[in-house]
Amino acid sequence: QVQLVESGGGLVQAGESLRLSCAASGSIFRINTMGWYRQAPGSQRELVADITRGDNIVYSDSVKGRFTVSTTNAKKTVYLQMNSLKPEDTAIYYCSAILQLNAFTRTERYWGRGTQVTVSS
Repeated sequence: QVQLVESGGGLVQAGESLRLSCAASGSIFRINTMGWYRQAPGSQRELVADITRGDNIVYSDSVKGRFTVSTTNAKKTVYLQMNSLKPEDTAIYYCSAILQLNAFTRTERYWGRGTQVTVSS
């Protein structure tokens, strides 16, 4: 059974930094993409940043230049370094992984349970 476990959320003031981590565990054949989404109250879940197995990275326009996504450990851990945080970054941040359980299954997306990030002005 695949699990994605996030850590690192919290309450900070505007301009400060936070680093989120997400570790994937379980019987995983291959991870194709790992990344971060966020959902603010009353809003839809949106992409923040993701990184593919080939190290292609996509950032939301709203976080470009402030957030950095990275991976390690055969792509089983993904980080999100968030600098110059703004109140509008306040949301629940979800880790996401697109992966295969074995060589014969199709890729599927898995989600973590989320971690709260609150930025006060």
